[in-house]
Amino acid sequence: MHYKKIDIDDETIDKLPQPRGYKILVACPGVDDKTSGGIMLHESTRTKESTASIIGYVLEMGEDAYMDEDKFPSGAYCKEGDTIIFRSYSGTRFKFQGSEFRLINDDTVEAVVSDPTGLERA
Repeated sequence: MHYKKIDIDDETIDKLPQPRGYKILVACPGVDDKTSGGIMLHESTRTKESTASIIGYVLEMGEDAYMDEDKFPSGAYCKEGDTIIFRSYSGTRFKFQGSEFRLINDDTVEAVVSDPTGLERA
């Protein structure tokens, strides 16, 4: 599955809910309308892939994210501006201006990736 680039301006970020506590606000890329081979994807397939997405862009972090030194002895798993892989179906999903966002727990982050091109859920 190929994902559309995440492009969010500062004005949009200011209008989004601010994460509280140990929550992280993540922007999720949209799913392309067709495969790399040019096959058009049905809307139900795109919706399923979007719901189960595992890739996101960290927009903001709550004030308590990664502050538990017992749970995170080596420090934070990610920072604002990182592209991350997180557990499928995790967090509270919502849409704003046609784009999907999630509020996830700090311990849901599995990895930071420098370039998510080509990554997809198995």
